[in-house]
Amino acid sequence: MGWLSGWTGNAGEADIPAVECELEPVLMENERVEQAYQLVRDLIVFTRRRMILVDKQGMTGKKTDYHSIPYRSISHFSIETAGRFDFDAELKIWLSHAHEPIIKQFKKDKNVYEIQKTLAEYTT
Repeated sequence: MGWLSGWTGNAGEADIPAVECELEPVLMENERVEQAYQLVRDLIVFTRRRMILVDKQGMTGKKTDYHSIPYRSISHFSIETAGRFDFDAELKIWLSHAHEPIIKQFKKDKNVYEIQKTLAEYTT
């Protein structure tokens, strides 16, 4: 992914070995990253067991929130594509125990379709 693409809000595929190295403290033994998408500083990561949302916070990005979501807890999800005058696309993920979805926003971007396909593969 180009740096300009990341800063403009477009999700791009992330380098899997680099993501595995970064997530080494939170990955279980023998857990491997299957797919990873980068959005500015944040990541959406798919392993065989779970989805991990990585939210880097603060000016330096040193403070990081790792939101681990087992696939079995995802009740449903949706994507809303960008329109002619609305340039943002959204991914919404509902968890079985929550009333409000987790929302990730993207700029007009084909990768929201790839993320949706990956979610569909792992949640069925």
